Amino acid sequence: MTHLAIAESRLLAPTGLDLDGLQRAFGTLLGPGIDFGDLYFQHSRRENWSMEDGIVKDGAHSIEQGVGVRAISGEKTGFAYSDDLDAQALIASAQSARAIARDGREHVAHALQRSGGRRLYPALDPVDALGNAAKVAALRRVDGLLRALDPRVQQVMVGLSGSVDTVLVARSDGVLAGDVRPLVRMNVQVIVEQDGRRESGYAGFGGRYSYEDLLADDKPEKFAREALRQALVNLDAVDAPAGVMPVVLGPAGQACCCTRRSATGWRRLQPQGAPRPSPAASASRWRRRA
Repeated sequence: MTHLAIAESRLLAPTGLDLDGLQRAFGTLLGPGIDFGDLYFQHSRRENWSMEDGIVKDGAHSIEQGVGVRAISGEKTGFAYSDDLDAQALIASAQSARAIARDGREHVAHALQRSGGRRLYPALDPVDALGNAAKVAALRRVDGLLRALDPRVQQVMVGLSGSVDTVLVARSDGVLAGDVRPLVRMNVQVIVEQDGRRESGYAGFGGRYSYEDLLADDKPEKFAREALRQALVNLDAVDAPAGVMPVVLGPAGQACCCTRRSATGWRRLQPQGAPRPSPAASASRWRRRA
C-alpha cells in the first residue's frame, strides 16, 4: 500500500470519513471572505523501553490523534483543532476556523486529487512489527555484552524507542497527500569505576526503518562498545592545565605580532594605485615606536 492509502485507512476509515466528507468540510470552511483552507490529520503512536542493570525499569505506550483546520482570509489566519476524527467534529472545527472571515468573494474548493509523493522511507509500523519479548531480549543482550567486556563496568542503561506518525493533508486547491513516518532508536549509557573514580560513556543510533534493521548487522554491539570506549577514555583523562601561566608577546606594537606573510596579504587588500610608504619612512616609524 502507498503512504496515502495507509493514511486514509488509519485516519479516515475508522470514523467513516471519506473524500466526500472532506469536500463537505471545505464547503463549510470556504464561505465568503475565506481565500484558502486546509485540513491536517495526524495519528501518532509511540513506545519506550528502558533497562537498568538487567531490569526493565520502564515501558510506556501512547497514542495521539487529531485534526487541525486552517482558514486564511487576507492577512488573517484562523485555526481550530479537534481530537475527534468524525464528520461532525470536522464541520464544527471548520465553522470555528472561518470565524475570522471578512466580507468578500466566495471561493469554491477544488475536487481533491490524490498525490503520490516521493517514497523516502518504508511505510511501516515498527511498534507492531516486533514482539515485546524480542525487544526486551535485545536490551538484555547489550547489557550482558558490556558487563562481559570489562570488569570495571558498574552500571548499564539501555533504552529502546519506536514510533510511527501518520499524516494526511487536504487543501482547498485540490491537493490530497499522505505520509507514514516510522522512527526507531537505541541509546546506550555505561558507567565504569576504578580506584573510586566513576566515569560514563554514551552512544546512540537510529533511523526511519524497522526494529529488524535497527538490530541487524551487530549494530547494538558496535555502539555498546563505543559507549564503553568513551567511558574508559574518560576514566584515564586528566584535568586540563589551569591557573597562572606565562604569556609571550612579540616585539610589535600594541601586543600584536605582524609577520611578513600577513603583511603581504594586507598589502594585497589596498586599492590599486594607493601610495605605499617608503622603506626609510617605515624604518623611521618603527624606531620611534621602539
